[in-house]
Amino acid sequence: MFPPIFGGFRKALKDIEYGRYVIPEGWQIFWVASMTHMDYSIFPEPSKFDPSRFENQASIPPYCYVPFGAGPRICPGYEFARIETLVVIHYLITHFKWKLLCSDNFFSRNPTSFPSKGLPVQITPKKIL
Repeated sequence: MFPPIFGGFRKALKDIEYGRYVIPEGWQIFWVASMTHMDYSIFPEPSKFDPSRFENQASIPPYCYVPFGAGPRICPGYEFARIETLVVIHYLITHFKWKLLCSDNFFSRNPTSFPSKGLPVQITPKKIL
């Protein structure tokens, strides 16, 4: 919902009319990525956790959800970080047993959601045959 980069400046290449305002050519515009992600006209109930909203990619206009940037400004480490994360998760799941030690399901938000008492888990190595 909230990308690591808050937003960025862009220069208007021509006069733009937005709402009742005219932004002259050459002016700097500050774009906030998280506000694009929260656009009700694109994502109904944008603050609700709903991964299924991305199932029909054709219904989402380009550059409306850009958690790692897009186009020529995309994060150069995006693909590496994705693969690295998948490898770590695979290793943790296939080589260790996980046991949740807390039954608390309460979450706090400051500014992002997190378990209010942390997420205590017991991790023990699996016996590999």
